[in-house]
Amino acid sequence: MIVSELFARLLASQGYILTDGATGTNLFNMGLASGEAPEIWNKDFPEKIKNLYRQSIIAGSDLFLTNSFGGNASRLALHGASDQAYELSKLSAKLGIEVKAEFDRDLIMAGSVGPSGDLMAPLGELSFSKAVEIFEEQISGLVDGGVDLVWIETMSAIDEFKAAVEAASLVGISWIGTMSFDTSGRTMMGIKSSDFVEEVENLPNAPLAYGANCGVGASDLLRTILGFVNAGASLPLVAKGNAGIPKFVDGKIHYDGSPELMARYAKMSLGCGAKIIGGCCGTTPEHLVAMKFALQDCEKPDRPSLSDIQRDIGSFSSDSDGTDTKVTAKRSRRSRRNGCC
Repeated sequence: MIVSELFARLLASQGYILTDGATGTNLFNMGLASGEAPEIWNKDFPEKIKNLYRQSIIAGSDLFLTNSFGGNASRLALHGASDQAYELSKLSAKLGIEVKAEFDRDLIMAGSVGPSGDLMAPLGELSFSKAVEIFEEQISGLVDGGVDLVWIETMSAIDEFKAAVEAASLVGISWIGTMSFDTSGRTMMGIKSSDFVEEVENLPNAPLAYGANCGVGASDLLRTILGFVNAGASLPLVAKGNAGIPKFVDGKIHYDGSPELMARYAKMSLGCGAKIIGGCCGTTPEHLVAMKFALQDCEKPDRPSLSDIQRDIGSFSSDSDGTDTKVTAKRSRRSRRNGCC
């Protein structure tokens, strides 16, 4: 079945698509050390990567991402593996094909494509054409490995986002894209939710869906989804928020969001207007199970207000969503990582 048809059928039958949770968090729980490249585990520990995929599917995910977030040549150069970008990306997808074959239900495998790690010109040295080349190599590997679509995620710069979209277009694969709005309702490079809507809705190669992932916490992400809706978003929206706020516990990063909180977040995401819902950093299979039950057991809820979100999910990290909508902020903790955990 053509992936766009399967995507539409799942949305029509369920009213939502549940994606997976964190990659880094769950691999750390399997023994990945800080500073290691998760993508190299596709080669060194394939059974652990297959188990990563398998856990999210068993928990109820309809769509899962490949272990390829940092699988581009620029990021892999930090680990002396820039020449393995194509092969590691292809392998991440081939492992997913093997796992999909274990389940007798419709599943979508999306090839994760994260930022290059370099600053785009004129702030940095990465040109648009070079960025397209980097992403095209990675996406070619993902497609040759068997992904159903490409999932461009955690972007901050609109030019880099567009470079990844251009690469997907050159390879000829459907795509979904998200940016991370983690700086007072904006991305690290200053993009507002309304800016993103305008850019994406006017692209010649439209996505299957777009939205937000990662960021600060579930409350802030829901506020961003409302920003998309208020800006006139017409395509399906993605909400893939972190499981709470990161804290150091016994020398390790721990996210304080419980399964119960993420269940409330999932229902509120649906109410805010998102249709593709999942978790990012800190989201474990236990969180996904709670989210699946919450989505199955509810009619589409009413759209929540900002005060509803604060009451049920937690306070916002800033008093602005980047579009001049003010709320009262009760916390100011913010985390910025090199990748999704």
